[in-house]
Amino acid sequence: MTTETLDIDSLVRAIASDAREASLAIANAPTEQKNRAIVRLADLIEANLDALRAENAKDLAAAEENGVTPSMLKRLELSDRMASDMVAGARQVAALPDPLGEVLETFTHPQGFEIAKVRVPIGVIGIIYESRPNVTVDCAILCLKSGNASILRGGKEAYHTNIALAKLVTQALEESGLPAKASQFIPTKERSALGTLLKLDQHVQCIIPRGGEGLIRFVAENSHIPVIKHFDGICNVYADKSLDLEQAQALVVNSKCQKPSVCNAAENLLVHRDVAPTALPAFARALAAEGVELRTDDDARAILSECGIESQPATEEDWKTEYLDLTLSIKIVDSIDEAIAFTNHYGSAHSDAILTTDPQAAEAFLNGVDSATVYWNVSTRFTDGFEFGFGAEIGISTDKLHARGPMGLRELCSYKFKITGDGQIRT
Repeated sequence: MTTETLDIDSLVRAIASDAREASLAIANAPTEQKNRAIVRLADLIEANLDALRAENAKDLAAAEENGVTPSMLKRLELSDRMASDMVAGARQVAALPDPLGEVLETFTHPQGFEIAKVRVPIGVIGIIYESRPNVTVDCAILCLKSGNASILRGGKEAYHTNIALAKLVTQALEESGLPAKASQFIPTKERSALGTLLKLDQHVQCIIPRGGEGLIRFVAENSHIPVIKHFDGICNVYADKSLDLEQAQALVVNSKCQKPSVCNAAENLLVHRDVAPTALPAFARALAAEGVELRTDDDARAILSECGIESQPATEEDWKTEYLDLTLSIKIVDSIDEAIAFTNHYGSAHSDAILTTDPQAAEAFLNGVDSATVYWNVSTRFTDGFEFGFGAEIGISTDKLHARGPMGLRELCSYKFKITGDGQIRT
């Protein structure tokens, strides 16, 4: 092991130890004080936008030199929209009720003492992420409001922007009288830092990875700490035999095209055979107008070919591919049962939608599809903590234990039992 590796190992261990100590203090910080820090951070972001953009320009220039895709560049850019969303998200989180101390349930033991189940912080949460620098702010404020300390490990592609944002987080904490170590960014690009962090289960209670499937699988396979995750976003939209064609067309286009590089964008379109001759050409033309490449099964390709619309043959691999781009796979199905079975088999349990005017069909789909979020006549693009009213999100979970779907303040909490009595003993 080199001296440099030893130094990184020591650095990460010190960060984790400091975070654990800070978490015990932040867990009992007054709501008003936490809110003051979050609002101050929003103000600091607005006041330092020029400096933040200068740091972001360094990351963008390096990314272009390394030949990253246009869609990834867009995720990396500190745009006006990203900046305004960070500020708005911070102020929205500050305005939300504090989840800590909420009594979830109470009951009285036969011997007369009271048992209360109360919401508490998890402790120290490590967030490992790529590209989007807004994650630095989103995760810091959500952890702070929920009484958790955070350790942030951003990707090397957004290193300069993340460092600049993390300094503002520290400044906001200090100016509000909270422990500066309650939110820390690991200041190195070295991969060995991640390896060390994943082993520090004596200090860190939870790991949340956000990024590509490769990163998330590495974290899940190497962590000694519980991981909350989703590997990919293979989202499906099913156009049922009973539908409002104009509405369905708009929903298909929005689910695929509004922002194709994100995990809640549609990757597969299923169309009921009864409406395929009319609905599918309408969908295809609208998608083609947005530059979408279509990959179709034999039946769908035959229908489109008769209308003079080109498409490429879909392979078995296409049905389980997260394109994150303007590509969509299309399949004709004979029934809602087939649509549900396909979605459960090929989807990633993230976000799936049914487009229908039939309430019974909608209910069958919503109940039958085993995903974190299921939609009836709504675009899959709404799977997002901000859109769900959480202010921001720390990630989206497709797990079933502890948290599922967009993770806001309540999902960053655990609970404890508080027992109050008057001398009762067990006999």
